[in-house]
Amino acid sequence: MTLPRRPGRRLSGCLILATKTQELKLDIERIGTVSAILTQPDNARACYVLAHGAGADMRHAFMDKVAAGLTDRGIATFRFNFPYMEEKKGRPDQPAVAHAAIRAAVAEAARLCPGVTLVAGGKSFGGRMTSQAQSKGPLPDVKGLAFLGFPLHADKKPSSERAEHLAGVTIPMLFLQGTRDGLADLSYLKPVVEKLGPKKATLHEIEGGDHSFAVLKKSGRSNDEALTEVLNALVAWIDTLA
Repeated sequence: MTLPRRPGRRLSGCLILATKTQELKLDIERIGTVSAILTQPDNARACYVLAHGAGADMRHAFMDKVAAGLTDRGIATFRFNFPYMEEKKGRPDQPAVAHAAIRAAVAEAARLCPGVTLVAGGKSFGGRMTSQAQSKGPLPDVKGLAFLGFPLHADKKPSSERAEHLAGVTIPMLFLQGTRDGLADLSYLKPVVEKLGPKKATLHEIEGGDHSFAVLKKSGRSNDEALTEVLNALVAWIDTLA
């Protein structure tokens, strides 16, 4: 299903590109079919395969805002549900199932957006599963991985064990992390990024942001302003991959 194209408009002096949104079905080999959404501006220069977090699906408000913000910056997004979320089950899929879903999404995004820079990753669980999949075998045509809040450890249980597989990732990675993120103590994450090296890993800290980049009122800025920083940093990094 293809929804009507959104006409181009101007916002704060910037041209907002006309956008096409397609509601799709994604076939995952030997597993089943899940829902997906391709949001594509005219003349997109990149596509971000955006996997959702453990507790909310691809239509969550955060996912919608990221997709809309990237579209306005000339970047397409391919969102999809993991099978457990499609079937409304409470427990996330086993890694092998999540990895298969990610590989199917990457392949479909590459087919629908030929010739553009392809990036994968996503929010929390989705980003971690993407990095695991990449470490087990390169995701075809993917030039880099971008994490919107990498879940380095369980809440209030600092550790870096969940990052051990990152040594097997050979393409550039971007970690966008709030300094108040309870799932990524920066005193543990920074050494991980440093060990990976500047050619493989970049850390961008969102001052005062939590796991979803929400900031406290006393910070002097809004959640939307913090998310704007996230999107601008992500797009600038994607442009370096081209």
